[in-house]
Amino acid sequence: MSYNSKKFFGGIAISLTAMGALSSQALAQQSWTMTSTWPDSISLVEIDRRWAETVNKLVGDELQINFRAGGTLMPSTEVFDAIETGGIEAAGDSPVYWAGNSPAFSLLGTTLSLFTAVDYLNWIQERGGFELYQEVYGQYGMVYLPHGVVNNEAGFMGRTEIKSLADLDGKRLRISGRDQGRVLEQLGGSQVTLAGGEVYQAIERGVVDAAEFSTPGVNYSAGFEEVVEHWAVPGWHQSASVVGVMINKQAWDALSEETQEILKIAAESNLAWSLSRSEMESTEATAKFLESGVTINRYSDEDLEKIQNVANEVFLRGACEDPSYAKVIHSMIKYVDEYAVWRDVSVPFNMSRVNNNLPSLEEIESCMDQ
Repeated sequence: MSYNSKKFFGGIAISLTAMGALSSQALAQQSWTMTSTWPDSISLVEIDRRWAETVNKLVGDELQINFRAGGTLMPSTEVFDAIETGGIEAAGDSPVYWAGNSPAFSLLGTTLSLFTAVDYLNWIQERGGFELYQEVYGQYGMVYLPHGVVNNEAGFMGRTEIKSLADLDGKRLRISGRDQGRVLEQLGGSQVTLAGGEVYQAIERGVVDAAEFSTPGVNYSAGFEEVVEHWAVPGWHQSASVVGVMINKQAWDALSEETQEILKIAAESNLAWSLSRSEMESTEATAKFLESGVTINRYSDEDLEKIQNVANEVFLRGACEDPSYAKVIHSMIKYVDEYAVWRDVSVPFNMSRVNNNLPSLEEIESCMDQ
């Protein structure tokens, strides 16, 4: 090789080395802004905060996430658009908030009288649920990492006593979710839509007869024991709920594969932690609600069966209206049907609801074929 050739190829090697150094430096300089739909006054924000802190501990120099609680950067209603447009890189959310964009978001965030938290865990990690989150959020230029799951919500709390479904007739009730509102309408109630931060005052001022918000632990942390006298259980409207982090796709693609994997692992870890934390909080909060004098009333088995029948009608209606919704509910019910082989054998030590009264896959598929 001639001197000039050596000089030429040596120059290339030096250039490539310099480019690699610059690339590494660029990776080391990445900084994300992350916010949440939850303010500091609502304990769900801790799920978002813990995920961000875990990522910062594990990733090293390539990425640092600067977390800001909900409401400090923008109203929670503007978070989705901020991620879609790249205004900020990441934000914690509840998928149900975006059901106006696609009804499939409702199922990705919660189920009406269907999944338990363990069902969501199984479905997300082993039964195709994770891929469906990517499909639905991907339509809006996002990657989605489910990083929190909680069991059923508390149910209606307020100053009006609710002992049965008959007591819902004519009542103004804060309830979130399109499907939930449809069921409530058939039961004679009127859906009132309010942001989470407005629920306390709505109960206090009598704007609503009663309201659902979240788990007993979250409700207690929001001060509900100060304004609530009655509590109707169980929380059929949200039998379990998932929260997660929305990530702008371009920001995600700028990360190395190794860092992307770390973010996923941090989310999986957070799922397990969030469930155990939520259950302990709900246990302690229920005792405190009782100590404060709140009366708990439980719906009868007949009432719960009626709710399930109405919910099934709503599932089928949603499937026939929207193909994405149909795809998600089909996947969920398919999981429930297949899990029943082991679930029913292991009763009473099973980890899922025993429920044989659900729409058939054939009924949902007939909607999907339209």
